[in-house]
Amino acid sequence: MSLPEAIAFCALIVGFIVAAGIVLSAYESRMKHRSKELELQVRLAEAKGRQRSDAEIGRMEERLQVLERIATDRSPDLAREIDALRLADEREQVQ
Repeated sequence: MSLPEAIAFCALIVGFIVAAGIVLSAYESRMKHRSKELELQVRLAEAKGRQRSDAEIGRMEERLQVLERIATDRSPDLAREIDALRLADEREQVQ
């Protein structure tokens, strides 16, 4: 192997090493970005879950108040109110 060939070979090896470094750096950057993206998706899902559970708790409290009123009220409209609750529950389940 002559001197120019050896220099060309070394330059080729150095070029491969530099190219590999660039590719690995880009991959690492992509993985960091993907990790942050997934973290944000988890936070968004947690927030949606909290909102949904807060809404469900609110609906349950409303129903409990109505049921307490029905249980303590001795009016003749009791059957009508119970049917209205059943219909409301069926509508919530459909949604």
